[in-house]
Amino acid sequence: MSTGPNRILDEFAKLMTDAAGAAQGVRREVETAFRGQAERMLNSMDVVQREEFEAVREMAVKAREDNVQLAARVEALEAKLAELTGPAAPEAAAKPRTKK
Repeated sequence: MSTGPNRILDEFAKLMTDAAGAAQGVRREVETAFRGQAERMLNSMDVVQREEFEAVREMAVKAREDNVQLAARVEALEAKLAELTGPAAPEAAAKPRTKK
């Protein structure tokens, strides 16, 4: 058993270590509570999650790429049609179609 000033310093060090551990535990609990509250608020606001946003973004990028490819394909087919039908066809193709 230690006596005198060493014992007091040992007890003080032990007390500070316990206090630091308790502070870390409180910190974790506060962080967990804050995250839970923030998540509830975001869910009530209908904010989209990052994963969902990224998935829809990828779909939009792919749709744009497909659209560009299809537009180029339509232009090529129209040019080919114009070659096959002669000079009168572009005028007929340029007329807007009406729904019946």
